[in-house]
Amino acid sequence: MNILNNKPEIDNSWTLFLDRDGVINVESVGSYITSWDEFTFHEGAIEAIRTLSKIFGKIVVVSNQRGVGRGIMSLENLREINSNMRAAIAANGGKLDKVYSATAVLDEDRNRKPNTGMGLQAQEDFPNIDFRKSVMVGNSISDMEFGKRLSMYTVFLTTKHEPFSLPHDLINEQFSSLYAWATRLIPAEMVG
Repeated sequence: MNILNNKPEIDNSWTLFLDRDGVINVESVGSYITSWDEFTFHEGAIEAIRTLSKIFGKIVVVSNQRGVGRGIMSLENLREINSNMRAAIAANGGKLDKVYSATAVLDEDRNRKPNTGMGLQAQEDFPNIDFRKSVMVGNSISDMEFGKRLSMYTVFLTTKHEPFSLPHDLINEQFSSLYAWATRLIPAEMVG
């Protein structure tokens, strides 16, 4: 990977993997987003995804959603949230190619991050995904571990945790929000 100023040279052959809660939408820490009424986009997230859609060939969401497995929310509600999220992003000029959700309760489930099942499913669905030309953006260490297990470049967002000291084995870069990272890739006046 060519890194210039500590960032990869990204083009449309790259894939962006995004966590959902705390990255795209405001996270309900200690709880779950159980309906569309509870879903609020992070400030600047829609604009950031619109901009990132112009750079990355594919953008997929990989999200742990244990609330379904625990019976706190229904699979139908999760699908409605994801569908409405994708529609709102598309209506604003962005794209999410697919949303993957790990609904199992057990940490050992192959799809639950940091396990790599959702990434491998994405690669099966989109065979041109090259994990060495992929970026994982998330706000938990399990997101970063998921990315590193698949040889991705990782970006940590400090939306629920304090910043880590860098360099860090699991984190390449860290920012306060998806918008802040997008403006690092492209000047702020071009975002949106």
